[in-house]
Order: sequence, then structure tokens, then C-alpha cells
Amino acid sequence: MRYMPEPFKIKMVEPIRLLGAEERKSRLTEAYYNVFNLRSDDVYIDLLTDSGTGAMSDRQWAGMMMGDESYAGARGYYKVQDAVRDIFGYSFAQPVHQGRAAEKVLFPALVRQDSYVASNTHFDTTRAHVGLAGGRAVDFPVPEAADTVTFAPFKGNMDIDALDAFIQKKGAEAVSLIIMTVTNNSAGGQPVSIQNIRGTRALADRYGIPMIIDAARYAENAYFIKEREEEFKEWTLKQIVAEMFSNADAFTMSAKKDAIVNIGGLIGVRDNEDLASKVRKLTVPYEGFLTYGGLAGRDLEALAIGLYEGLDGDYLKYRIGQVEYLGSRLREKGIPFQYPTGGHAVFLDASALLPHIPYDRFPGQALTLELYLEGGIRACDIGSYMLGTDPDTGLQLRSEFEFCRLAIPRRVYTQSHMDYIADVLYDIKKRAPRIPGYRITWQPQVLRHFTSRLEPIV
Repeated sequence: MRYMPEPFKIKMVEPIRLLGAEERKSRLTEAYYNVFNLRSDDVYIDLLTDSGTGAMSDRQWAGMMMGDESYAGARGYYKVQDAVRDIFGYSFAQPVHQGRAAEKVLFPALVRQDSYVASNTHFDTTRAHVGLAGGRAVDFPVPEAADTVTFAPFKGNMDIDALDAFIQKKGAEAVSLIIMTVTNNSAGGQPVSIQNIRGTRALADRYGIPMIIDAARYAENAYFIKEREEEFKEWTLKQIVAEMFSNADAFTMSAKKDAIVNIGGLIGVRDNEDLASKVRKLTVPYEGFLTYGGLAGRDLEALAIGLYEGLDGDYLKYRIGQVEYLGSRLREKGIPFQYPTGGHAVFLDASALLPHIPYDRFPGQALTLELYLEGGIRACDIGSYMLGTDPDTGLQLRSEFEFCRLAIPRRVYTQSHMDYIADVLYDIKKRAPRIPGYRITWQPQVLRHFTSRLEPIV
């Protein structure tokens, strides 16, 4: 496909360099084969995450220069409040320093001890915070999400029938919360339809279970709805977002994604003063005073602006088009990935590319490490390695997917970078049968993939 030109001009550049092959091998050994331990200066193209790694606009930088650093009552706080009311239609917004902070503050107010929390698919930090709040995360992705080859417009959807059967089996009182993640990151950055959001809300209402949205990529999801859901083709993106969020009681957001800031998060509550009061109560000890919520005043200014910039139609056409372009290059070269591409990343199907590596030897992590060794590219495992172990038995859990995620930072890389990534992967494909699996030599109890140490199985 034709590359979608960037709807912006470049005002500033940051030099990057590609280390030699032996240097890359040495750096990875020193990092215990964990890409989170690599220094950013040793990475050529960094696709570890799209969270907080985007390039802010001139308007956002100008806003930062006008930041009000008052401890209490800073004007940036009120700008964020106004933006949340205008875009999402929520009466209460609480800034926090990032998405996992939003989960840490909100989940204790909603998750009952030893209850279940259902999702279309929990991401890693969400799953961890469900556990820390005393709950147990269960996932209900639609069956078509497991088919990485065939096109389906909304592979991120919740399997409503499976969720209904689970609630009937366990009892409504055993399920304390339903989370709808848009887009569905762990399923390949796949979008969720409004029809599915409405259906999930109807199910939640039937059983009296609260429903929230993980809103990290709200704008990208809205763009897919406009493109693929017939009812909304003539709607504005802002109207679509309002309709999406009218079906939830609250939301958590890592603003480091679709609000295009380097730090920041949000909790939104819709017309529920009791829940808002619980959020305020926990924000002060966890994040700081309410009107800064762990952020500098200048960050609040950038966040208020970014919430609108992330909804710009020209930007989203380029943003999602860039990811689609990389996917088209990979299809030309026979590289398997979750098709169609998601909004923020290409999810390589590591189990298909490396079928000789079993799930407990972590094919997603093996491909991630090979990308750095071959081309200085840092990516991220989204598979059994990230999923971790069963909390009861300690045995390795098997993920529904064995992905290596190429998360594209917003407004950072160009077409030549996408072409380079595709060429590196083609070189890896040529020697895929010789790529080893990995074993863990040390791991923490929670969120192990950030700090674990590994070694190749030779």
C-alpha cells in the first residue's frame, strides 16, 4: 500500500545510532536477555512501547511553558476537567501520573476480595492491579481473535455469550467488575465495536455489575468504528467517543498513548458522587493533592491539549495508516502477524514464525531478542512470558497468543524506518529454525517481564 504522509513538519531531531552486531550481542548478554534492561542509547529503533514515547506538538510544548505549578488549584487541572466533560461526557476527572496509577486508585473502590474481574482481555498491569486489589482476572476475547490470518473488523470484542455463561455459573455476586479495553492491546491492538460495548453494558446492567473502560487508546478505537461500523460512518470522532463512554460507569486511562503526552493518566467517573469521593480519598495518599495528581502543572497543560489532538482525523489517518503500511510490507515478505493490524502496533505471530519453540520457552520473547540482535530494534513479548505463572500452582500459564509486539511511537518514525523493520524481519525469517528458546533464571512475583533474567537454551 502507499505510505500515508505525515500530517506535520519536523522541527527538531534526536540522533540515533546502530551499534555493531558484536556490540549488540554483548549488550543483550549484559541485560540478561531482557530488553527492559537495555540502555536506550544502545537501541536503534525503539518499539518497546507506544506509552509516553510519542512526540508532542508545538502547541503542547507552548502549553507547557505556561504551566501553573501551584500545589493546589492549578489552572491546568481545570482545563483537564473541562476536556473530559467535553469529550467523554463525564462529570468527574482525576489526573494521576499514569495508567497503572489510575488502576491502583480506582480498583480498590470497585473490586471485592476474592471476586472475579472480567475483561475482553486484561493487559499486564491491569491484571496485576486486579490481583493487588484482591480480585482474579478472567478474559473473554471473541474466538476470531485467535485466528491471526483471517480478517475480522472487531477482533477486540468481548465474547458476551461466554461472559454470560461464566456469570451464570459463578453467580453475579462473584463478579465485581467488567472492564472493556479499547483497543484490545493483548489481542493485537484490535478495536471494539460500539455494538459490542452496548451489548456488554446490557449484560452488566442485567446482573447489576459495574462496567468501566480502559481508555488508553480511545481515539484509535473511535477511528476504527468510523471506518468499519456502518451506523457511525457519518458521525464525528468526538461523537463516537461520547457514545462509547456513555455505556460505562467510569474509565481509567494511560494518557501516554492517545493523549500523546510523555507522562500522565486519568480516572473518569460518570454521575456517581460516591465513587468519585472514594477516588478522591485514595488519590491524596497515593498520588498527591487532587489538583495535580502526581503531575507537574505543565504536564496537565499538555494533557488537556493532547486529549483533543489525539482525536484529529488527519492525524489518526496517518497514525493508523503507518501501522497498516508496515503490516503490508510484512505480508509481502510472508511474515505472520495478527491481521488486520491494530491501531498502535503490529503483533508478530511468534508461534507461527518459530513453531519449534514451545510456549514455556517463550517464542514471543525469543523473537523480541532476535530483533535486537539482528537490527538493533527493541520490541516486546506479549505472550506466555508476559502472562506469568498460575498464582495457585506456580506453573507457567499458556497465553492465548504468542506475540512479539512492534509498538509504534506517535509522530516519531518515518517510512524508511518502517521499511528497515520489514527488511530486518525478513532476514530473521530466513534463519528462523535456528533461533533458540529461553528459560528464566530469576523472576519477581509480580509483573516479571520487566525485571526477569533469562538465558538461551542451546
